[in-house]
Amino acid sequence: MKDNGGRQTEQRKAEHIDICLNRDVAGQGVSTGLDAYRFRHNALPEIDFSDIRLDSSFIDKELRVPLMISSMTGGTKEAADINRRIAQAAERRGWAMGLGSVRAAIEQPGLVGTFQVRDVAPTIPVLANLGAVQLNYGYGVDQCRQAVELSGADGLVLHLNSLQELFQPEGNTNFKGLLNKIERICHALAVPVGVKEVGWGIRGDLAHALHEAGAAFIDVAGAGGTSWSQVEKYRSHDPIRSIAAEAFAGWGLPTAECIREVRSSLPDAFVIGSGGLANGVDAAKALALGADLAAFGRSVLASAVQSVEQLERLFERIEFELKAVLFATGMTTIQQLKAGDVLGRC
Repeated sequence: MKDNGGRQTEQRKAEHIDICLNRDVAGQGVSTGLDAYRFRHNALPEIDFSDIRLDSSFIDKELRVPLMISSMTGGTKEAADINRRIAQAAERRGWAMGLGSVRAAIEQPGLVGTFQVRDVAPTIPVLANLGAVQLNYGYGVDQCRQAVELSGADGLVLHLNSLQELFQPEGNTNFKGLLNKIERICHALAVPVGVKEVGWGIRGDLAHALHEAGAAFIDVAGAGGTSWSQVEKYRSHDPIRSIAAEAFAGWGLPTAECIREVRSSLPDAFVIGSGGLANGVDAAKALALGADLAAFGRSVLASAVQSVEQLERLFERIEFELKAVLFATGMTTIQQLKAGDVLGRC
């Protein structure tokens, strides 16, 4: 890969961090849809709070909680610090972790260290990450395998970000024929390969096609959180695209709708619910709607910039909120929460 491409990717990652921290990049006029649901309170839960268990598993690894940090960053010095803080907090609390796109390290080997967290997170599930569209721009099995190996990951997630690429100044917009190429990667790699969106959601029919192609898990990454067309608007030097991005500020499928639709289409698939989750109640709703893991993204970024200790406090609060939902609905396990009729529409 060309070194100038790596430097360009590195610069883009630095800009993404700055914009996500300092600009309003939330979707406008669209919500996660989670606020349309309310748990049915059980005034007499008949359980001991200390008996509640949150243990789960993902890609053949045990987790203390059904929670995950979504793929966010990598490829810069600041990103390396962020990833290591997230990895340390996730290891201590038993969360899964996704890395940002490893493309930067493939194009510029000097950036490999910004994705290496195994020394501080030896036991949790860690996912490497690449943009699926790169399969139309010279990437294949070898690069996907390299992304996993250089990061020491347990699996790979291929992200779908068509609108982001369209609004990105240096975006790649040839998404033609990708399903067949995703299928090839799923069957060629020795580790599980999944697929995620980046904030506009995955429909049930697409999830079914991806599952049939061999995807080991689907992360719906619905609308209601970060809008990447808004992020790229702040990077654009094209006035047409910059203005047009505003028309897409409310684009996407709400997270709650995606989880329900994907679960209905794929009763036995492993589903990750992400997209605008802010607290443990949101996570509980995602799980009750059909997700197997609930994942957080930009809502933890500010803490990740500060310190491992601040991240741990945030993780602990989210876990407490999730346990409190189980307590207030009379459930002692996540399995009971997922199977129980405890969530209704407002």
